[in-house]
This record gives sequence, C-alpha cells and structure tokens, in this order.
Amino acid sequence: MPGSSKPSSRPASADAERAGERIAKYLARAGLCSRREAERWIAAGRVAVDGAVLSTPATLVDSRSAVTVDGKPVGAPDRRRVWRYHKPRGLICTNADPQGRPTVFDALPGDLPRVVSVGRLDFNSEGLLLLTNDGGLAGRLERGDWTRRYRVRAFGAVDEARLAGLADGAVVDGIAYGPIQARLDRREGRNAWLTVSLTEGRNREIKRVFESLGLAVNRLIRTGYGPFLLGGLARGTLAEVTEKVLGEQLGRADRRR
Repeated sequence: MPGSSKPSSRPASADAERAGERIAKYLARAGLCSRREAERWIAAGRVAVDGAVLSTPATLVDSRSAVTVDGKPVGAPDRRRVWRYHKPRGLICTNADPQGRPTVFDALPGDLPRVVSVGRLDFNSEGLLLLTNDGGLAGRLERGDWTRRYRVRAFGAVDEARLAGLADGAVVDGIAYGPIQARLDRREGRNAWLTVSLTEGRNREIKRVFESLGLAVNRLIRTGYGPFLLGGLARGTLAEVTEKVLGEQLGRADRRR
C-alpha cells in the first residue's frame, strides 16, 4: 500500500459519518491510494467490506463499515492533512522499488500517518514534495493548473532565444509539451543555473525538453508547487500546512475555476 505501512486507529472525520460514501473515495481519503488505484484493487478482489469481498467500486460504506485491504483493517479517514517535505536526492517516490533503492516513505518519521505524494520527483531530483493523507486530494492537486517552479543546473551552451521559445511549448520525440517559462540566471563555467516554471509537469519533462536544446540537466530542485513553497525547509525534513492555510488555498483554487 502507498505510504506508511503502520496501521491507523484514527477517529472518523465528519465526512466519514455520512450515510454513504463510495468505497474508492473512502480508501483514497484514508491515504491508501488514488480512487483509480482503489478501483483496480477492487477488481483484483483485494478489498472487502464487513467480510464480503467487493466486486464493484459502486459499493457505499460509512463509519460503521469494517473495511479491509488484503485482509488488513483500514482505519477511518482522518481530516485532510498536507505536509511540505524537502526531498533529498537519492530517494524514489514510490512505496517499493524493484531495484531496492531507498524510498521517500522509508525516510519519513515513523509517527506520520499513511500518506501519498502529490506527483513525484525523480530519484536524483530534490526539493519540495507535497504529501497528504487524502488520496483524493492528492489527485485533485495533481490535476490542478498550479505552477511548478524549479531551480535547474544544466551543462552546455544556453541559447537564450531557444530558451524563450519554450513559452510556446515544445515537441520532443513526437511528444507535445505545454508552455515552459525558462530564464537564465547565471553561468558557472560550462554549467548554467536557470529558473523554470510550468503547469503540466509530465514525467522527466524538463530533462527531456532541455536535452532537445543541447543541455544536460545535472541538478533539479523544485522550489514551489502552486502556493506551497520550499522556503527554508531543511533537506530531509517536513512541515505540516496548517488547516487554515490549506483551506484558504484550496478555496482560492476553486474560485479560479
């Protein structure tokens, strides 16, 4: 299961007291997975309610339902929570890696509830990673149009005209990428530091697009995700976003739609 493997005995939230909630949403709010992943678990026969293995994600549950995944009880969802985490290099954003590499979840404090990451950072990328105990919220944040901001170090000669042209998007190996704002900040020998921002955030997008410009990215630090900033957060540490700030920012995002 994504996130911490420790069982939870958290109290039910007000949402969980409602008289009916789809099981996929319930599992997502419990921080186990996304709704789509929950549907796959149900199709695979891994989810049961009150002892009966489910065959449909349309099943409704409430705070009285006994929900299990792979025979393990699922604690009632807590209130939604979000943390800022300064991911170091050398950690992978998955719960288990076939190559045996250390994961973000291995490095988190043991008293943290089950969490999922909002998007991912590559093994050698670093900086701001958002974590939440609500898989549904994670999906919402990933699908939003919030700007992701990065500090990028790249090896090679920077053509500032081509760099500016990324604002119109780029096509690399037949894949169309959305607009990227990129600015040269300074040069260090044959390396250059740049500030980069985008809203799409596809897998390895910056590295692939920069390679098409003859630049090899050798350091990538995410400094912001929408209104959430890395700031002075020390490497390998995390800080919870207050409920007040979280509510304000999500409310603003809703009003922009």
